[in-house]
Amino acid sequence: MLTPQRHIDYMGHSVETSDFIVDCLTAWWKQNQPDYPEISEWVIDLDGGVATRSDRTQFIKRMVELSQEIDVKIRLIYYPPYHSKYNPIERCWAVLENYWNGAILDSVEAAIQWAANMTWKGIAPIVHHIETIYEKGIKVLPTELEDYYPFWQRSETLPKWDITIVPS
Repeated sequence: MLTPQRHIDYMGHSVETSDFIVDCLTAWWKQNQPDYPEISEWVIDLDGGVATRSDRTQFIKRMVELSQEIDVKIRLIYYPPYHSKYNPIERCWAVLENYWNGAILDSVEAAIQWAANMTWKGIAPIVHHIETIYEKGIKVLPTELEDYYPFWQRSETLPKWDITIVPS
């Protein structure tokens, strides 16, 4: 299993939406794909956040489109509610919160600078500021979503917590 040598964090200027998440994943892949030429599958750990829930129609649509665009199988593994202590990204956020504890974050630039200077497991992140303003509440109509479901395969044993997206 390959893991990035540096953590790349995306801090948004807008609300976190399905589009924000998928745009950040796309940007990460475009920047890092040459470092991973043999990757055929991503495995992404997720919490049950609103933007990435497995029943979120815009997230389903955008993730299927991403999988098809980059021709990579994407497996989404969801942590059940109240299991954040097992989620590595939650531990990273806890380190950041402790690091900037008491700091005056009076601007986006200050927050980005603090985040860029922290370390977690000896690694400093690369922080990108995304200035795009994302629209909330985008829904895909059921008739349009039907085209995406064949690529959105739920596990038979854990259908809510384990989803594989296959490129066409």
